[in-house]
Amino acid sequence: MLKPLAAPILALAFLAAPATAERPTLERLFASPSIDGPSPRKPALSPDGSLATLLRNRADDRDRWDLWAIDTKSGRARMLVDSLKVGSGGEVSEAEKMRRERARVGGSKGIVDYEWAPDGRSILVPIDGDLYLARLDGSVRRLTDTPESELDAHVSANGHYVSFVRGQNLFAVDLASGAERQLTKEGGGNITCGTAEFVAQEEMDRFTGHWWAPGDKAVAAECYDEAKVKIVTRAAIGADGTRTFEQRYPAAGTANVAVSLWVIAADGSGRIKVDMGADPDIYLARVAWAPDARTLYVQRVSRDQKRLDMLAVDPATGAARVLFSETSKTWVNLNDDFRPLKDGSLIWGSERSGYKHLYRYVPGADGGTWAQLTHGEWTLETNAQSHPAGLIGVDEAHHRLFFSANKDDVLESQVYAIDYLHPGEPQRLTERGYWNEASMDKAGTRLLIQRSSPTQPPQVYLADAAGKRIAWIEQNSLDAHHPYAPYLPDRRPVTYGTLRTPDGATLYYEMITPVLEPGKRYPVFFEHYGGPHAQTVKRDWVKGQLPQYWVSKGWIYFQLDNRGSANRGKAFEDSLYHAMGSTEVADQATGARWLQQQPFVDPKRIATFGWSYGGYMTLKMLEADPGLYAAGVAGAPVTRWGLYDTFYTERYLGMPPYAASDTIADAGKIRDPLLMVHGMADDNVVFENGTSMYAALQQKGVLFEMAVYPGQTHGFNTPSSLHRWKTIEDFLDRRVRSAK
Repeated sequence: MLKPLAAPILALAFLAAPATAERPTLERLFASPSIDGPSPRKPALSPDGSLATLLRNRADDRDRWDLWAIDTKSGRARMLVDSLKVGSGGEVSEAEKMRRERARVGGSKGIVDYEWAPDGRSILVPIDGDLYLARLDGSVRRLTDTPESELDAHVSANGHYVSFVRGQNLFAVDLASGAERQLTKEGGGNITCGTAEFVAQEEMDRFTGHWWAPGDKAVAAECYDEAKVKIVTRAAIGADGTRTFEQRYPAAGTANVAVSLWVIAADGSGRIKVDMGADPDIYLARVAWAPDARTLYVQRVSRDQKRLDMLAVDPATGAARVLFSETSKTWVNLNDDFRPLKDGSLIWGSERSGYKHLYRYVPGADGGTWAQLTHGEWTLETNAQSHPAGLIGVDEAHHRLFFSANKDDVLESQVYAIDYLHPGEPQRLTERGYWNEASMDKAGTRLLIQRSSPTQPPQVYLADAAGKRIAWIEQNSLDAHHPYAPYLPDRRPVTYGTLRTPDGATLYYEMITPVLEPGKRYPVFFEHYGGPHAQTVKRDWVKGQLPQYWVSKGWIYFQLDNRGSANRGKAFEDSLYHAMGSTEVADQATGARWLQQQPFVDPKRIATFGWSYGGYMTLKMLEADPGLYAAGVAGAPVTRWGLYDTFYTERYLGMPPYAASDTIADAGKIRDPLLMVHGMADDNVVFENGTSMYAALQQKGVLFEMAVYPGQTHGFNTPSSLHRWKTIEDFLDRRVRSAK
């Protein structure tokens, strides 16, 4: 039985028309400056908290990013590194392009990453494949000048070295002398040292393969051997021809890389191999040093991902022992809620209670002792693409932890603090009504808060440890000068509610409607993602302005978080275990059937759209419920799980075969209009996923439309994104909006 929250919807039903305002076009949504205003990336505090840094895109080129610094006392902002003046403009390597795709910044120009030196006197800035050290006086020191791209660069813990990977080996530059040392020699061919393998970057949120010890005497470095990984030929089909890449790709059910971990002296004079156990078929998930550098902590995950072991390694000998383990009947989620403390105890995030909470572990001869610090049917926030940790910072001087969680509202991420020696009720430090994320200085004394709400585009501010705002870093006020100001009078409010599935689960939705006219029924643009480790329904600046665009064109915008999505507890997420393409599809159908019952919805004009896992969902939804949806748009869909990688696919579906979860066998059940969209150089959901489904549909005699994009990867660049959305709009106008 459906259980809608009808009251807030009815409250929106018959409002007076807003004052005359401009309506954004698709061209304006993808033009510069960004209609959302400044939306900085990677905000960070200097080690002493005196400066806030961020990447800011240009008003005349929204895809080019420069490094800015803001004085946290005066609020004065200045461009620290101008990417047009410092960068060479040279082409980065294919490996660097793929790293950017993994980090979801493909297509960005200029500066895409940076790192503060621990002494706070300089910032490491990779630009166009080379490395620069930017000083706070505005001067820039070039560290490398080679034809090859330097990858995975870091400043050592005490600031004596800058390390990086070049030509599949790990190097370090002594910043005092400028001398460059090669720390590994075996890299080349199938072996790479010092950086993370494909699945670590794409699926484990681990983007580095080396870790400096406090004191700078040693560095822990991963080396991985791809010899047993299957070679696939990836075709990157472009407008001016096709390039093929012979690529080692660990498809589900096939061999992974063989990983080894070494402790290497900073001058390269000696190295010790870490004992990671007798079973070589494991994943290296996380590596971290103890504050005194006497212990190296290594997280080892079994191939089936049902067991995670925390290893304590003696860096002098490589000997390891298991401190503790996390186990699950389904899978163990990785996170970055881990911090070794100076007193020898560990802060650790675990879902052992059914919800992700913080614990303090004190090692001991009897197995150690555990103290659960947070409790309840709420969870530390997780979003695997950008924010895998709820733990933000630690103030050891006052034994306080800072973390983000949905304790007060499933749809909000708030920042909290708690005393880890005397835990009580967490103290909320941020304002209700917003989705907040945060970072801190090293000592845990200041917060850099990023937030947005349904009525406020992204902002960044500096706060003290009590949460009091000290200064705006990026206020992004919706005033008369804001790029969105001409469109603000026509902006429609977001309504949230819950639905009950036939078997009793509670699902959250969000909806935006035009000004509703009595007796009129409207088409619905029904967006979904549906896959694990993501939450789409939340109190934030909803997906930029695309939802508002659809509403301005007379559509109702709707999306629903089905079972399997993040931040609702382990049981809610585990619904997808060995069952992809079932529960989440049925949950979305619950939303569609509820929409059909609403007096302002045209029940025959509900169009569904999704990208990536959402594209997969579109196909499964059309196969499962012919006639329920007026049409579907499937963007970059997985259609054969055997084409996807080991870590992701096996975590949820186990070992092959995957016929029940694939879309191929039931292709003939699709009866509704379908548009399929795919980048022809997609290296994540490879284009073969698209062609496999095209062939299946053609063999079954199912008519469909398709739009394929030469040279485009999984994340489209701006010109192609504009064309993509125009194509989608044209399809929906023809097949849904104007359909009789």
